[in-house]
Amino acid sequence: MQITGSAVSLTVDDVAASSAFFIKHLGFREAMAADGFASLQREDAGMHVVLLRRGIEVLPPELREQRAAGVIVAFVVKDLEGEERRLRAEGVPITLPLREEPWGERLFMITDPNGVVIELVEWAAAPPA
Repeated sequence: MQITGSAVSLTVDDVAASSAFFIKHLGFREAMAADGFASLQREDAGMHVVLLRRGIEVLPPELREQRAAGVIVAFVVKDLEGEERRLRAEGVPITLPLREEPWGERLFMITDPNGVVIELVEWAAAPPA
């Protein structure tokens, strides 16, 4: 198998609200969109974020009513403190304040209007292999 790209697909109630959040606060751009669907990308993110409206018929019936829950979308960033300050200044609620884990991961979390949890991470030490 050769993987040529990657995406995370998130089922949400309000695609426009999540899309606007990712664009305004996380620097994504809308690559494609249709009723109940948006594909967002950043050249440096390494993956697309696909938003699907809950109930949309492109999903198998058993998945249509599920929401993105229990999923954390994580992005490794530089200047974690600067990103936290910027997001606070933009009025984004910090779901989990900046902290450092014993294994060297420094992180904080925010949550989009549909409850999608986004973790911004910076490694204090080399990440585990």
